[in-house]
Amino acid sequence: IGEERDTIEDVIEPYLIQQGYLMRTPRGRIATANVYKHFGLHAPENHIEQKVSSPTQEQELFK
Repeated sequence: IGEERDTIEDVIEPYLIQQGYLMRTPRGRIATANVYKHFGLHAPENHIEQKVSSPTQEQELFK
């Protein structure tokens, strides 16, 4: 896309995560079901998204 790697990691990637299009996993990054929906596609049968914890769950964890 013509951008430096640092720009992608520092600006574009966080935006995609915030919008729900990308998730970080221990094995790397994955496209979410929102990406498939955005492009009018069906997510593959084996497409697994990890459960994203809510802020409330995170607060409970760090009490």
